[in-house]
Amino acid sequence: MAADAPAQASGAASAAPAASSASAAPAPKAPTELVARGKYLARAADCAACHTSADGAPFAGGVPLKSPFGTFYGTNITPDKTHGIGGWTADDFYRALHDGVAPDKVLYPAMPYTSYRQMTRADSDAIYAYLMSVKPAAVPNRKHDLSFPYNMRFAMRGWDWMFLTDTLPDASRGQSADWLRGRYLANALGHCAECHTPRGTFGQLDKARPLGGAALARIAAPDLTPEALAARGWTLKDLQTFFGTGIAPQGSAFGEMYPVVHLSTQYLTPDDLRSLSTYLLGDAPPAPKPLPQMPDTSQLTAGRNLYLAVCAGCHAADGAGKPHVAVSMLGNSTVRQKDPRNLIVTILDGVEAQKFPGLEAMQDMPGFDKRLTDAQVSELSNYLRVAYGGQAGDVNSEVVRQLRQK
Repeated sequence: MAADAPAQASGAASAAPAASSASAAPAPKAPTELVARGKYLARAADCAACHTSADGAPFAGGVPLKSPFGTFYGTNITPDKTHGIGGWTADDFYRALHDGVAPDKVLYPAMPYTSYRQMTRADSDAIYAYLMSVKPAAVPNRKHDLSFPYNMRFAMRGWDWMFLTDTLPDASRGQSADWLRGRYLANALGHCAECHTPRGTFGQLDKARPLGGAALARIAAPDLTPEALAARGWTLKDLQTFFGTGIAPQGSAFGEMYPVVHLSTQYLTPDDLRSLSTYLLGDAPPAPKPLPQMPDTSQLTAGRNLYLAVCAGCHAADGAGKPHVAVSMLGNSTVRQKDPRNLIVTILDGVEAQKFPGLEAMQDMPGFDKRLTDAQVSELSNYLRVAYGGQAGDVNSEVVRQLRQK
């Protein structure tokens, strides 16, 4: 989620809930060990994804986050005193993460303080020390583009009163040291719930369905509950590999998950990768669901012909994929999702070339929105879902049309 906070010029006019500490004396230089720890934690918290634009200075802001309420922009969190957080104290920084309150305004929950609230003060101070060590960038913040009444920032006081809680519910069960550490990594630092938990009418997390999957405009953040992960074939080992490298037998990271791997999870230690994966599956993970041995595709001839014509050259005629070229379709996690929208959008839009940690890479996949009709995309989707994903072939042209037009 894009962060809204640390900016003097960001967003609409708002109340000033607390006196600014911009005139406070600068903090002494932090110890090297604390800065290094803060750098690791800032990566685990995925700060760069919302605060570093593709062509901008590190943590200088400008990343757009589109939402049903308008577009938020990640703010400048460098030590610049005019546009960034150079005038903030460690107390100010912790209050922003814990309470959603900056020195000069209340924050929108596009900055995920609803998750960061669970972060320890020690970890907040370490991240603050690291951010104070990066190069200041004199980059003004972009004003949020929000429609009425969402541009009335003072209303966030009421939103916090109704929806802000100290903890988030768990999607899995466990008591091991790995599970407990993974809970902290997923729920607090990694703020996984912000994308993967459904939201209510007012944008609040639906705590009755933690990590149950959520719609993000045209795409869907997948269901990350243990049962749903197992239904898509995920194991503890495969999840660790995916978070660490961006690629696993179930496919590669793409779309919104691609920067999460590149900016955050690839830097986690092996122990933290294991802990994060343990939390998602639970201490007693369900067995991965096998694919049907002989799927019936006799009624999907049109879809199979389309696959052989436009997909098999990269993904292979049997769906096995090609190393360093294209991922396997057989057992692919996107193909195995009950919600077909990510598969449909991928067919329409394509996927940019992907470089992963180490020497692994995948070439770009072209989009077929100009080459295939709605009916053809639905036929191709149904063939992929049935032949390689163990799902129902129930995608129709209307679903494709709606996603094409969004």
